[in-house]
Amino acid sequence: MKNILLYLSMTMLPLVSGAQSKYIEAVDEYVPAPGQFVNTLPTATTEDTPATMAQKCTEAIAGGKGDMVTLGAYGGYITFHFDHPIVNVKGERDFAVWGNAFENNAEPAIVMVSVDTNHNKLPDDEWYELKGSEYDKPATIHNYQLTYTYSGEKKDMGWTDNQGQSGTVPRNKYHKQEYFPLWLVSQNTLTFTGCRLPNNANYVDASQTWLLPAYEYGYADNQPNSNKEGCSFDLSWAVNSQGESVALTHIDFVRCYNGVNQVCGSIGETSTEITGAEDLHPEAASGISQRVFHGNAPSVSGIHGMRFQETRRGINIIRFSDGTTKKIIIK
Repeated sequence: MKNILLYLSMTMLPLVSGAQSKYIEAVDEYVPAPGQFVNTLPTATTEDTPATMAQKCTEAIAGGKGDMVTLGAYGGYITFHFDHPIVNVKGERDFAVWGNAFENNAEPAIVMVSVDTNHNKLPDDEWYELKGSEYDKPATIHNYQLTYTYSGEKKDMGWTDNQGQSGTVPRNKYHKQEYFPLWLVSQNTLTFTGCRLPNNANYVDASQTWLLPAYEYGYADNQPNSNKEGCSFDLSWAVNSQGESVALTHIDFVRCYNGVNQVCGSIGETSTEITGAEDLHPEAASGISQRVFHGNAPSVSGIHGMRFQETRRGINIIRFSDGTTKKIIIK
C-alpha cells in the first residue's frame, strides 16, 4: 500500500493555480421549451444546431456579460460550468444564479447540480436537485412529464402531461416569431421530465394585473438580483432522485429548468430567464485538481467525485488514462 501511495503522490494532476473566474466559463446545453421569447433570446435560425445555440448562450451570459437567455415554458433548461469546481463551503451559500425577476414577477427555475464523476468533461453523470422551499409542498408534483408538439408554423403550441392534462402555449400579438426552437423543429416534439412547482400567479381584478410572488427560497429567477442571498444556493440542499440528502463536496455542472407550467392571460406563459451565475467562493477551489487530464497521470477521487492529490483514508477510486479504474479502501 505504501508503494501505491508514493506512486500516486508523484504523478497526480497539478493543482488549480492562480485566480479562478467567479463567472460561468461556458454553456454546455440549451434546450428551451416553446415560448414567446424563444428564437430571440438568443436569436436563432433554422441553420442553427444545439452546438451553435450553446455557443450563442455562452456569448450572452458567460464571463459576467449579463445578457439574457430565455428557457421558455415549463421544462426548458440550460446547463453550464465554471473553469473550476464549485466547492461546498460549510455554512455558506456556494453560488448564485442571476435572472430578471422583480417584485411580484417571479418565474422560478429549479436548480440541479452534477459532479463529473466519469471525468469526461460532459454533463452526463447523475443529477441532484437543490431542495427549495416548495419541494415538500403538497401541490408540488414530482416525476412530472410534459410533451410539446409542434403544430405548424406560428401556431399555438399544444402540450400533454402525465397527469392527464393538456393545454397550449398561446401566441400573442407582441412576439411574432416562431415559438418552437427553430433548430429542433425537425424532431416535432419536445419532452421534459422533472418536478412541477405550484402555480404562483394570481390575477387581481381591481387592478387587472397578474402578480407572481416569489417562493421563499431555492429557485433561480425567483428573487431580484439585488437580493443576493435570495439568488444564492447551498450545495448542502442537494437531494437525489429519491429525495434523499446527498453530501457533495463540490460540483462541476449546474442546470436550471423552468419549474412552472402556467399561462397568465395577456402576459403569456411563465418563462424563466437567466442572465448569469457566480461562484461565491472561487478561492475554495484552489486545492482541487484540474478537470483536464494530463499525460498518463492517474487521478484519485472519493465516492462523490471529489478529486484528491493523493489517496486518503476511506474509499479511493483510481482512474487511469486508458479508462481502467481501481477501487481501494484505506483504513
